[in-house]
Amino acid sequence: MINITFPDGNVRQYEQGTTAMEIAQSISEGLARNVLSATVDGEIWDATRPINQDAALQLNTWNDDDGKFTFKHSSAHLMAEALEAVYPGIKLGTGPATDNGFYYDIDPGEHHISSDDFPKIEQKMLELAREKNAYVRKPISKEDALAYFKEKGDEYKIELIEKRGADETLTLYQQGNFVDLCRGPHLPDTGKIKAVKLMNIAGAYWQGDESRQQMTRIYGVSFPKQKELTQYLELLEEAKKRDHRKLGAELELFMFSEKVGAGLPIWLPKGTALRTRLENFLKEEQIKRGYDPVITPHIAKKELYVTSGHYEKYGEDSFQPISTPREGEEFLLKPMNCPHHCEVYGHRPHSYKELPIRIAEFGTVYRYEQSGELHGLTRVRGFTQDDAHIFCTPDQVKGEFLDVLDLTLHVLSKFGFEDVTAQISLRDPDNGAKYIGTDENWDKAENAIIEATKEVGLKTVTAYGEAAFYGPKLDFMVKDALGRSWQLGTIQVDYNLPDRFELEYTGSDNQTHRPVMIHRAPFGSMERFIGVMIEHCGGKFPLWLAPEQFAILPISDRYNDIAKEVQQKLAAHDIRGIIDDRSEKIGRKIRDTELKKIPFMLIIGEKEAESGNVAVRKQGEGDVGTMSIDEYVKYFTEQL
Repeated sequence: MINITFPDGNVRQYEQGTTAMEIAQSISEGLARNVLSATVDGEIWDATRPINQDAALQLNTWNDDDGKFTFKHSSAHLMAEALEAVYPGIKLGTGPATDNGFYYDIDPGEHHISSDDFPKIEQKMLELAREKNAYVRKPISKEDALAYFKEKGDEYKIELIEKRGADETLTLYQQGNFVDLCRGPHLPDTGKIKAVKLMNIAGAYWQGDESRQQMTRIYGVSFPKQKELTQYLELLEEAKKRDHRKLGAELELFMFSEKVGAGLPIWLPKGTALRTRLENFLKEEQIKRGYDPVITPHIAKKELYVTSGHYEKYGEDSFQPISTPREGEEFLLKPMNCPHHCEVYGHRPHSYKELPIRIAEFGTVYRYEQSGELHGLTRVRGFTQDDAHIFCTPDQVKGEFLDVLDLTLHVLSKFGFEDVTAQISLRDPDNGAKYIGTDENWDKAENAIIEATKEVGLKTVTAYGEAAFYGPKLDFMVKDALGRSWQLGTIQVDYNLPDRFELEYTGSDNQTHRPVMIHRAPFGSMERFIGVMIEHCGGKFPLWLAPEQFAILPISDRYNDIAKEVQQKLAAHDIRGIIDDRSEKIGRKIRDTELKKIPFMLIIGEKEAESGNVAVRKQGEGDVGTMSIDEYVKYFTEQL
């Protein structure tokens, strides 16, 4: 008998060799019908694979990320089977699951495949799915695997197999007459796949090597119900409307210039005003919580980042050193702020009575992202972090961490991000070489994060291998209005950089001690945060944040002077806005203002001019009524 531990801590005994599907059936037939795979001791398995020893078990359905991964991965195999059936003689590369769906790289040979062919490929996929063929896992030796694919004549699979160890056992997966080299896992059978849609076709070099064969990459999505596919496609259409790159240009918030360079955003006046208000909001919060602002340079000597360890770990992702031939020095564009803040702390001696010391900076950093990975504001080469570093005693770590946690959740809530999951990012237990510092310090840092999240009852997931090289972290994953997940703020506990920079404080025992360093950035990257926020609110910013809170629309030119008087009166109440004094009909002005997503329109015609009032329209809602300036100020304030 083996002991199976469920996520709730419950333990049951089963016979050795029992499968996850059989375990699900022992609980309920309804559950078994929905099981897609199982996570066994942290590894995703086929639900039909025998379990031969004590294990922790999670049964995965469509509601679980591991279940969705299995579904998408199996759909890639189904598409490959359909492609082989429709286009005999094609060669298969690899076909992984992705965040949004799946793809498969193929060598089409003599066939020409375009998006026009998608309907017949989809039809074939659904036809094969209805056969409900089981995905069968078949362990195989390297020698036998080579023999199989040599007979088939699939050189791409042969290349993958030849890279594996001589004594390594590989696995093939078969559904119907289709066989593929794969680690798995897969669904119990193809019948689970009820809805498919091929989304895109592109070129991709084999194994990402530009000197190799260019493959055809076909992207797709799949779902267990047609209704879910329909909802997904509707969501995509809404996402296109909310795309921050599109809205950013329409609302004149930011721009990119080929002459400046890819991934280096330029903030236009309206975007700068919005960003400045964001910064001011957080600065005020930080002052309340005892942070001291600093400003550090955009470049530093290479040695600074060698000392911190960043150059060794991320040197290839940084802009290459700037040499000074006359002085023989090398400088780097600043890839992160923490080494600079270590220098700020270390510039004079400290006593335990001064700690914690909280240093904050909106610091711009530069990282050389590949051009193909750049995406509007959410993936750039130059960005500003709302960075702060807290230097404290070991006894203060938990309290400081909880305060930062409170601040971060307050910031996210302020902008309407209510669905927040904190990812506890820990070491990869199988790759200690990735990290610096002692196991003792890592254990203390990881436990501090875990205890703090438990104390506040935060919804968390744990991700092994996602820690920074110097310490574990808590990454905040938020869902936007469309249900998409984004990583924004972060908190990190670090015992290692203070050691590398030999930072000290004098304790109550009159001895020197190392402080602990907490890294934190509630926004994360200002660019990324604003990009996500634009899509979250569809460009309709909270009233207090909107670059322009009103637009005054005179019905004719003769009311322009009155409009200026109204604008000045509102400015005295710190309400900002513009006047649309174009010689256009009022209907055109209203439509244009709606498209600019300005919260309020104040219309002035003959009646309003005589009475000293304004006709108020609210963006997206229409007429609110006619008000005096004082009434509008009161109404506006109530909306904040």
